[in-house]
Parts: sequence; structure tokens; C-alpha cells
Amino acid sequence: MKILILNGPNLNLLGVREPGIYGSMSFDDYMPKLREMFPDITLEYFQSNIEGEMIDKIQETGFSYDGIVLNAGAYTHTSVALHDCIRAVTTPVIEVHISNVHTREEFRHRSMISAACKGVICGFGLDSYRLAVSALANG
Repeated sequence: MKILILNGPNLNLLGVREPGIYGSMSFDDYMPKLREMFPDITLEYFQSNIEGEMIDKIQETGFSYDGIVLNAGAYTHTSVALHDCIRAVTTPVIEVHISNVHTREEFRHRSMISAACKGVICGFGLDSYRLAVSALANG
């Protein structure tokens, strides 16, 4: 099984960006722990602050991988292009968020991509990624 974890804008700053919301661990530090939890799954990681690069990565993997775990960051709330891209591919996509977006600013309560995704997980910190990988692994 091969799963892409795709992080969007500002998630390269995990560990230093608003640790009260996002925690104090970088994603680079978390990724080996996630791989340990799923030794039989190939987990690939890609992060970009650029919407078009994220779309390119979904198109590149969206017909051959077994799943995509997507934290689109702020693009979650604005990107019809990501929504359309997710709908265009055959690989299931799970939307994740580290924080519970529904307890935050009003503009974060609406996702432009949720309707195109298989499911949504939010509010469990970095463990949201583990939950998403587990959901994909279990079908």
C-alpha cells in the first residue's frame, strides 16, 4: 500500500508556528513516528506553499496510489481548484486538520474540499494523520 501525505501552506512551520494551536513538533520529526506505526505501508510526504504544486502532486499520484492524506491548510477554505482536482482523480483523499477548525475563526468553518473527499478528520493534533492513514489502510 502506498499513501501520499500532502501538506499545504505554512505547515512547513509546524513546531514553531502557533504551538498553542499546532503543537511543538515539526512534521519532519513526526513523519518517522508515523512510518513506525505503519511499517507495511509506504508513506510519501510532500509539502508546498503553492496551490498549483499541490494540484500537480495530486494529479501525479491520484491514479496510482492507494490514498492521499491532505491537509490543505488555508486552501481548504478557498480552493475550488483543489476540490476539482480531488474529484478528477480515482485515489481516495482524506482531508485532515491538526486543530478543530470548527472552534476557530468563522471563515475556517467552511471547507471547499470536504465534499470531494472520502472523509474529514480534525482536532486531534498530529494524530489526525495517523487516524487518516488507518482509515485508508482499513478501506
